[in-house]
Amino acid sequence: MTTAPPTPRPAPRPTSRPTHRGTALLLLIGGLIGALASGILTYDRIRTLEDPLFTPGCNVNAVFSCGDVMTTWQGNLLGFPNMLLGIAGFAGLAGLGTALVAGAVFPRWLWRGLWAGISAGFAFTVWLISQCLYVIGALCPWCMVIWAVMIPLFWYVTRQLAGPDSRLRALPHWLVPAALYAVVAGLIIGRFGIRLL
Repeated sequence: MTTAPPTPRPAPRPTSRPTHRGTALLLLIGGLIGALASGILTYDRIRTLEDPLFTPGCNVNAVFSCGDVMTTWQGNLLGFPNMLLGIAGFAGLAGLGTALVAGAVFPRWLWRGLWAGISAGFAFTVWLISQCLYVIGALCPWCMVIWAVMIPLFWYVTRQLAGPDSRLRALPHWLVPAALYAVVAGLIIGRFGIRLL
């Protein structure tokens, strides 16, 4: 009497997707740049609290003035300076990027959590851009460095989570960040114009 061969088990559904090396490097380098900018802002904020006459090095003119931004309620939204959130968040991103560059493979749930955190940071960044342009009336150069980092971080992590057949992956990978940079630059020029010179 012969027995039927065992039915092969279906292959397990993958719980992670290979990470594009560029995304891993972006997390590492973007995290380091964001942490550096946040650290400099934190130092300047501490100095202004110690000495009201201290002038941060990024106070360039009436438009580019970190001091005018960091002392507002928008710059201390949760009751403490926003840049403290930046130090913690960007340092975490740099750590995750280091792990990915070293060959780590993240499960999908971790990518989703990372995307949720970066999305919250991106939404916060968009709000701060609007506040700087239309309420505070000044630009913080180090904050602008953070804006420049958050745009590609949000886009490329979103793209990393998208499926291979997603329309997001059909777009040229550089198109969305370039368009967002152009929008922000246009808003800044439209708001301040010749005062930027």
